[in-house]
Amino acid sequence: QIIKPPSSFFISSSIGREKASASTPQSQFHVDLWCYFTVQNWILDFGRPIVMIILPLEWFPLNKPSAGDYFHMAYNVITPFLLLKLMERSTTTLPRSAVYLSIITFVMGASIHLVGDSINHRLILSGYQNHLSVRENPIIKDLKPASLIDSFELLYYYDEHLGHCMWYIPFFLIIFLYFTGCFTQAKEEKVPRSGWLLLGPSAIYYWYLVTEGQIFVLYVFTFFAMAATVMRQKRMGYVLDSNGRFLLYNFIITLGLVVVWVIYLWNDNVLRKKYPGIIYVPEPWSYYTLHIKGS
Repeated sequence: QIIKPPSSFFISSSIGREKASASTPQSQFHVDLWCYFTVQNWILDFGRPIVMIILPLEWFPLNKPSAGDYFHMAYNVITPFLLLKLMERSTTTLPRSAVYLSIITFVMGASIHLVGDSINHRLILSGYQNHLSVRENPIIKDLKPASLIDSFELLYYYDEHLGHCMWYIPFFLIIFLYFTGCFTQAKEEKVPRSGWLLLGPSAIYYWYLVTEGQIFVLYVFTFFAMAATVMRQKRMGYVLDSNGRFLLYNFIITLGLVVVWVIYLWNDNVLRKKYPGIIYVPEPWSYYTLHIKGS
């Protein structure tokens, strides 16, 4: 099995996953890709709702796409491209069909979310309150005919449930598939200084992704799968390379940030009402509309 160099765009068509030879040179830290991921995540995803609030409404009428929508469109193109480039640099041959299906599903889910999120932010500009349910919102509950409320609940379902599932499940599956190839029999690799500099901004973004996306269960499941993989590979004589360590540290720091966030809002009765049940992880934008927007 010949491993293609990073400059090749297409993922190897070999079926299954074959471990790279022990004589394979030590892997290099992908500082360029991790930097691209961090910058585009902060600008195109985290910055998307912010730019929609900051820019004058006159520039983007409510019946036209907003600046945030264009950011989302760019995210839907750039992120799959970066994920494919990440797969190319794996030191193992990953299952091509799983990667392609995950990328296709990711794009479809992110596109569904684009439409729902675009309308949701326009509703916010009209007085919609994220910390309340759809039927409890002042601008929604008195709509006539009442069947219109069902339509808004369907929109919320597409945005917050179906869109998020089809967006995040394949995303974390791809990350996990890549992680399974981040092992080497060479001497233990350390995260370089550039990786430590990226770790903070990257972990903060993933905190936002987990809380705003309401994917804590998926995130924890992926984290435990990564931890189990590390233990299994260690018994076989393999250790994490620098890229695998960067991902694992990212997940650990993100988990700590989510725990701090939950503890901080543990006694918030209003948010407790919107997020009932055992798993209580409030969304940052719900906190914004409840505690910050009014002041």
